[in-house]
Amino acid sequence: TGPKGAKNCKELLARGNILSDWYTIYPRDCNAMTVLCDMDTDGGGWIVFQRRVDGSVDFYRDWNSYKRGFGSQLSEFWLGNDNIHLLTSLGANELRIDLRDFDFNYQFATYRSFKIAGESERYKLILGKFVNGTAGDSLTDHNGMMFTTQDRDNDFSITNCAITFKGAWWYKHCHRSNLNGLYLSGAHESYADGMNWVSGKGYKYSYGLSEMKIRAV
Repeated sequence: TGPKGAKNCKELLARGNILSDWYTIYPRDCNAMTVLCDMDTDGGGWIVFQRRVDGSVDFYRDWNSYKRGFGSQLSEFWLGNDNIHLLTSLGANELRIDLRDFDFNYQFATYRSFKIAGESERYKLILGKFVNGTAGDSLTDHNGMMFTTQDRDNDFSITNCAITFKGAWWYKHCHRSNLNGLYLSGAHESYADGMNWVSGKGYKYSYGLSEMKIRAV
């Protein structure tokens, strides 16, 4: 038998894989998972679980799509709630969110820890303290909330926030962030249905790039 497979991107980086790319990791025993490793940002070693960069993939999808994951390795994707749950249940992970507007200004936000519960608990968000970042904190408000999609309403609003704001998220009485919302290419007239991060650019600006990533600590 050869060397044991790396459990995550941080281990791959430590083994000398310094290029950001798709790699196969083995989070648990022989269960292989193909993930995008960001080996460049803030020391590298990040597993990217959400990426949006051009609007080519529809993110307004149902519960099963978000459960399994969807998208393209070449452009945009959601890694899948079952996968994100597995990765975050095996040990502590920090969270980083990278955003870019259409003037190529970058913003970010980091959190001390991040995990989501399994499907039986509706992928509940368990978030640690906001650490820092130029985008500000628009996720703490969602801590403890369950995931909601257009066909599975787990929020506190009378209506389904996913339908109202055209996304899928840990909605509460709706949101302060909506990074799986519509790809609206910058400033938009419609209210809060874009890729919004309110403390960054408000409810009427949809970012050009969004990446959500975790790193083992």
